Parts: sequence; C-alpha cells; structure tokens
Amino acid sequence: MPSSQAIHSADVFSRRGKFSHLPCKLNVKQSVETVQLWAKIKNTRTTRTTAFATPHENDEGERSGSHACSDEQVFVPLENNYSSNDLDEEAAGSLPESGSGVFQMVEHSVNLASLLDKLKALHLHVLASEQWNASRLKLCHNNYVESAKNLIHYLALKCLDIEPLKDDLALISLLNLEMVNSSVLASLTTCIELLENLQLNSSRTGKDVSAGISTQGKLYHQKNGNFTINTMRMKACLNRELLLGPLQGSRCTHIMTTVGEEALESETLITDLIKAGTSIIRINCAHGSPESWSEIIRRVKRSSQMLEAPCRILMDLAGPKLRTDNLKPGPCVVKVSAKKNATGKVIFPAQVWLSHKGAGAPPPHLSPDAVLFIDDENFFTVVKVGDSLRFFDARGKKRMLKISRVFHVFSGTGFMAECTRTAYVSSGTELYIKRKKDRLPVGQVVDVPPRESSIRLRVGDLLIISRDSTCGEDNSYGHVSGAYRITCSSGYLFDAVKPGERIAFDDGKIWGVIKGTTSSEIVVSITHAGLRGTKLGSQKSINIPDSNIRFKGVTSKDLVDLEFVKSHADMVGVSFIRDTRDIIVLRQELEERKLQNLGIVLKIETKSGFEKLPLLLLEAMKSSNPLGVMIARGDLAVECGWERLADIQEEILSFCGAAHIPVIWATQVLESLVKSRVPTRAEITDVASGRKASCVMLNKGRHIVEAISTLDNILNSNSRQMKAEVKSLVPSSHLV
Repeated sequence: MPSSQAIHSADVFSRRGKFSHLPCKLNVKQSVETVQLWAKIKNTRTTRTTAFATPHENDEGERSGSHACSDEQVFVPLENNYSSNDLDEEAAGSLPESGSGVFQMVEHSVNLASLLDKLKALHLHVLASEQWNASRLKLCHNNYVESAKNLIHYLALKCLDIEPLKDDLALISLLNLEMVNSSVLASLTTCIELLENLQLNSSRTGKDVSAGISTQGKLYHQKNGNFTINTMRMKACLNRELLLGPLQGSRCTHIMTTVGEEALESETLITDLIKAGTSIIRINCAHGSPESWSEIIRRVKRSSQMLEAPCRILMDLAGPKLRTDNLKPGPCVVKVSAKKNATGKVIFPAQVWLSHKGAGAPPPHLSPDAVLFIDDENFFTVVKVGDSLRFFDARGKKRMLKISRVFHVFSGTGFMAECTRTAYVSSGTELYIKRKKDRLPVGQVVDVPPRESSIRLRVGDLLIISRDSTCGEDNSYGHVSGAYRITCSSGYLFDAVKPGERIAFDDGKIWGVIKGTTSSEIVVSITHAGLRGTKLGSQKSINIPDSNIRFKGVTSKDLVDLEFVKSHADMVGVSFIRDTRDIIVLRQELEERKLQNLGIVLKIETKSGFEKLPLLLLEAMKSSNPLGVMIARGDLAVECGWERLADIQEEILSFCGAAHIPVIWATQVLESLVKSRVPTRAEITDVASGRKASCVMLNKGRHIVEAISTLDNILNSNSRQMKAEVKSLVPSSHLV
C-alpha cells in the first residue's frame, strides 16, 4: 500500500442520495488523509472534498479492535459534510504548448496531470475501503476472498459521484467506469499506467509529472497478483461452472426450466425439454410431493444420460411466502369450446384428445383444447378416422365429436377429434359411435379433474382474508356482509399488517387497501383489477410492500424438504431472503448435514433483500458452497414498484458481477410465447437483455418446448454469422 503521504490532492466525489440503499458507513475515529480532486463541468472547475480513509500504519491495532465491522455494516469512505466553498478556484494552469500529434490533442481536451491525480486518489479510496473491511474479509472462504475484495472495491466506487471523472475519461476514450465492476482495482491500475506512459512519451520535458507520487512498481504491486483483469474473469467463469455446470457446445447462457407434476403426464416431455436446450431443471418445493419430485428427477437423469447432455437439478425451498389457501374445488367438468369470430361463426373447431387412461398424454407437438380419457380400451379398437362420437353433455345438450386423426403414443393409440359446438363434459359421460346402419359399443369418460376454483374481483369489491380455513369453504359473493372470502394460514400476515397499508395478490395483478384488521381477519377494499374483474385462485401470492413483516427465513417445511434436497439436487434455492440472519441459519443447517458442495441460489424477491444484497453476498461467501443469485422479478416488482424494476435488475447484475457470482434471470420470460405460442416484441427484447445473466429461467406452460427452442436461438445466436450477414449487405468497396 502506498504511503499515506503519497498523494496530497484527490477528488471530491460526493453522491448525495443516489445509492442511499448501500449500507456504507465511515468510522471517523481513525486519522485519514483528505485529498481534493478537480472536476471540470462546462468550462468551470469546482471542488468537493472527500475523506479517503487511508489509515496510518500505526493504527492497525485500533482498526482490528473496537472498530471491526458488524454484520449490518460495510465500511466505505464517504464524504465529509464541511463546506468546500473556499476551494472553488481554477485548477492547475494549462499545460505547456509543447508537444505534438495525439498527445497534444489529448492534453488540450483533458488536463492529464489533473486526471492522473484523480485516478490515483480513486485508487487510494478503493484500497482504503479494503482495509476498513479487513476483519470481514478475513471471514470469507478462500474460494471467495478475491471476489469479496473486488465487491468491496466496487462498493467504494459506487459511493462516490464519479460522473465528472467519467466525462474526462470519455474525452480520451481510455476507460469506461461503468464496465469495471468485475475487476475494479486492475482496471484503475491499468488506466493509471497508460496515463503515466502517455505523459512520459509526450514531448514535454523538464517537468516532473510524478512528483509526490510513488513509483509504478510500489503503487501497483497488485497488478501481478490476484487482481488482474484476466484472473477476475477466470474467477467469474469458475464460479459459474461450479454452480450451473459447463456450457455445452457454442452456448453462452444456461436455460433453466420449471417443471411440476404435469411432467409426469408425458413420457417424453423431459426429454424434449433437454433436447430443446434446457440445461437445468427447477422443482418448486411449494408444490407437489417427494414422490412426484423423485419421479421427475429420475426422468431427468435418464434423459440426460441418454442424450449425453448434462442437466442439473435446482430445488426451491418454499420459504415464508404468503399465499392464498386452496379454495373449495369446483365441479369435475371440462369445457370444450370452438374458436369463433366476432359474429359468432365457428372459424376453428375445438381440438379434443381421446385416449385410454394408460396411453398417457398427447404428443408434445399437439396442443388440444381438452383431454378426455375413456375407461374401455376396446372402445378404441373399433374407432377410426371419420367416425362421429355422439354424447349428451352435463347440461343434457346433444353434442358430437368427429375423429380427425389417429396417433400411436407411448403405450397405445390416441385420437384427435373436433367439436364445433360448446360442450361441458363430466366424468361418466357416455360416448357411442354412430354409423349409417348400426350403433357401436359405448365408451365412458373418466377421471375428469375438478375445475380450478377462483373468485373474480373488481374495483370496489370487499375481500375478507381469514386465518381460519374452515371459514373459507364458501367463496361465493355475499357470504359475509357482501364480501368475498379467502383464507391464509400464515400467522405472519395477521400479526403485522395495519389499516391503510397496500396489499397485492397474484404478483400484482390485483391491488387493494387494508380497511380493518382483527386477530383472525383482514378486510381489504380492492383498488386495482381488470376492467371485467381479475380472477384470484388458490396458492396465489400475497404481498404487503408497506409492512415490515418479520418472517422466519427457513421454515419448518423447508427443513423437511432440505432432507430430500441433500440427496437429490445439485442446488437449493433459498426463497425470500431478507437479511444476513437468514443466511446464517441456512449455513448452520447445511453444515450440520455436511453439504459443503451443495449449490446455493439466493432468490432476491423482496425490497429488503435487494437493499442488503452486498451484505448477503459477503455473508454467503463465508462458506465454500457454490453461490448464485436469482432475480425473482415478479415479487421484486411488486415490493419495489414496477417502474423501478429495470434499474433494480441492472443494479443486481452489477453487484453480482463485482462479486463474480452467476445470476439467474427469472419470472415471466417469454410468458406469452409459453402460454399462447405468440411472443411479444417486449418479451424478445427482454430476453436479449437476459444475455447479461449466466442463466435464464422459463416457467411451465402449454408451449414450453417451443419457447425453449426460441429462447436458445436468441441467447446463443452466432454473432459472427450476424456480422457476416451485415458485411455482405454493405460491401467494403462502397465505404471507400
């Protein structure tokens, strides 16, 4: 470290308010060097003053004693509050007229001596922040020491207003301070050396431009150590591979796909997902059972081995998420409805899949509007293309299905039929084949699942959230004082909310204001919903962004699920991380189970989790487990505001880039394509932005396989091929 007397002037970068969420403090009991840095803005030069907290060597004992950083502090030098009005004067005089060529042009646009002093002051500031956090860095595992130091360096950079310095660097096209997060110290070091070489090679002689500045060999001894740009890049690549696995072929980004029990209905779905480009399968422990999880994982491993395509397993712990409880199941009936135009004329008949229960789900390339299973396997031995199946639906209406195609599936035969009129088919419905001369055997529809119950909420409606599940059997309007009723079994909700606070349901699709509370009920007035109302169903999210609910980070269910995870998964997702205590508890549980190699994915989906992200990363770096971060944009947008989401996700990417931690880009990626097979332009642009992450996650849907193929093409498009196409469009001879 250079002497504290090495630099006598440095910059006044003071950022007021902008990054106020960073948990940065300055211990003013230490003696520090105060330096000034000139910033040129529109032909005027002004100064501000900052303390760069360069401790004297004899202060080491004090620094490691009573001033060690706590779990809720990252010590980064910040601005002093005294006035700097007396310092507002013109900076050092213009450089001599001597010099020629590019050096003279550069010096005319920027005062190189002043710029060099600014960068060296910034360099000192970054090194000082590392010393102030020495006690915290000593606790980091050896795998993460360099990355943790670089994160501290980046936080030190973020706490300053470096806009004037960025403008000066832009004038000479030397360094973009927005892009140095992965190797802060090495980037500053290289830039300083280039500026010094620029001065040494200029025609100006007789002026000691390095007076008062330590030599290169002493000031930048870290360049050849563990902080070179190449070393930092290799560290980020290694951390990504340890968590997510190596990338296959020419791919640049991993694809993660969420699957649930619907994957068990098709023997080929998992195989199709991996073929399309999936390299990680995600299972949400909030849904399903250990039996279904085991079968999904068995199929993943079998398909991965068969295709020779590595595929890892991530299992998300449910965490303390607030959700609506299950509503009373609806009737066991399926609606079959044809597509009609504005005048009511059928333009495309409904597609219905018919098969025996044991034959399995329809092939993945088909997208039927309804699936019906028939009890008698012999029924399909006499059915052929062109037959008409007659039946009476649940309302007693006479309807018909016409067989259009036949398919041979995994263990039997299936048929695709067309229906031109709306029908409601329930279990027990009898189908018979009507031909010209005879009426053939009857088949009976079985195992029609109950319809998912929901309530449709409109602006102005009242909704009662009850703690007692026995009160939620009747979801009809007017049950209590003209209000709808749902239940939520989490006691956290009823113990923390207050009248006047906002509340959101289903990732912000429905908003309301709390009008009143008791120990067992909450009354909500709906303030935002669709024009025709918005459905609220079972197991939908509940967010209270204005309330400071004290959740328990790892629930009792999470601990039970962790026992399953440790034997079956490569990574565990930790939901609703809020502060370092959640990570401490998780680390203790992993140590007890000797799971030092299990990957940990911190899901950032709360305002508190975002604001404390640097602290969370430093705390997680105390263990050897591979580490990653998931940007869970659904809950995060509700908690922090949709208008801030774009900036927030960029901030998370920057912090994780500085810590060399891989990021998973999640929630509503290509959602329209997954559900309706037609993507929006905004979704395509969103995916392109997702290239900044190490992994992009898709949620399940009817067209998930097609969506994965599209996502794979976008993420891993061949940039060389694109350049070749552009080159062919613009021949070089035209540009001479």
